[in-house]
Amino acid sequence: MVTVKPFRPLRPKPEFASRVAAPPYDVVSLEEARKVAEGNPHCFLRVGRAELELADDVDPYSDEVYRHGAANLQGFIESGVMLQERQSIFGVYRQRWGNHEQTGLVALASVEDYDRGIIKKHELTRPVKENDRVRIIETHDSQSGPVLLFFRRTPTFQSWLNDVTGTTPDSQFTAEDGVEHTVWSLRDQGAIQKIVKDFQDVESLYIADGHHRSAAASRVRAVRAKSGSSSSTHSEEGFLSVIFPHDELQILPYNRVVRDLNGHSTQQFMAALGTHYDLKATSSPGKPPEAGFDVYVDGQWHRATPKLTLEQRAQMTKNPVSALAVSVLTERVLNPILGIQDQRSDSRIDFVGGVRPPKELAAKVDGGEWAVAFWLYPTTVEELIAVSDADRIMPPKSTWFEPKLRDGLFVHMLGEK
Repeated sequence: MVTVKPFRPLRPKPEFASRVAAPPYDVVSLEEARKVAEGNPHCFLRVGRAELELADDVDPYSDEVYRHGAANLQGFIESGVMLQERQSIFGVYRQRWGNHEQTGLVALASVEDYDRGIIKKHELTRPVKENDRVRIIETHDSQSGPVLLFFRRTPTFQSWLNDVTGTTPDSQFTAEDGVEHTVWSLRDQGAIQKIVKDFQDVESLYIADGHHRSAAASRVRAVRAKSGSSSSTHSEEGFLSVIFPHDELQILPYNRVVRDLNGHSTQQFMAALGTHYDLKATSSPGKPPEAGFDVYVDGQWHRATPKLTLEQRAQMTKNPVSALAVSVLTERVLNPILGIQDQRSDSRIDFVGGVRPPKELAAKVDGGEWAVAFWLYPTTVEELIAVSDADRIMPPKSTWFEPKLRDGLFVHMLGEK
């Protein structure tokens, strides 16, 4: 049984929505954040990435940065750019990107469900990033980066969703990346209670994107419960989420670039690949076969189709993690051939989201800083569910969800009464 709750979000006034809404602060560099926020005093990156307004040598994890972000959030409130709803509501958030469309419920998911494993995860968190999220929540007394959750679609979800999306939206705009964002409010108490009841029939929620935010919310709740210092009435029991049906999500590959060939010549490297993969030159990279990849080295793309025995296929069926293209790459190429044993800490490898086209991977290699690039077959939603249901952990950087949810459209204030 899944618990979802309405809440009193802090939201930008409709006329400010397009200027407040910003990319998640952890997917842009400081330089990119400054460029996005330039000329826009209302950009929410000034809250989540407040160091963009400070000197270059300021430690991004310093107290000064967190306090500055909290002050900027308070400034948005005092100036009337953002207002808190007077009653508890649900939101509905639709994104359109090209031919792709996804529409989800904006709600508070239950920290208790997360702690009990009803909300399922598939990756480990990094202490530095988790600590950063905790400090933002604590200093700002709010949660501003929604967790992307999903569930197996139910018939009732679409029926009430159509009722909401058929009305005039609160705000609608197209961001600089071409993604259209539309937001509605659901205020009818009867409809709200029906949604709460319908989700009680859902067995599980799955984290798509937001493991650090979920873990941070759990830590804040535990500390406040232990100390009795919460200034709110159970508001830390939930965490800000947008919940989508599983068949609307889009997962792009999380690709890799490696600095060197671990002492191999190009010919030796390709020969080593050939023991595990059928290789064929391609002029149309970006569509590798299942469990395989496209590899760029020495000015040429090659398509790599894994050679799998019946025994290996059977093992992949038993262990959902081993079936992932990123796992096959790790076990057959990154570890034994390129000598990369820990992708979380090895500086010889970097990760590039699938929103970047193949030509950008090739440009990195052609620039001389990197020796080889891999464009992976993307992890599927069904694979993610299988891994999560088996209580397994994916290799790092296995999924890239696109489009990204914008920060600032909904903020959960922990001081909510």
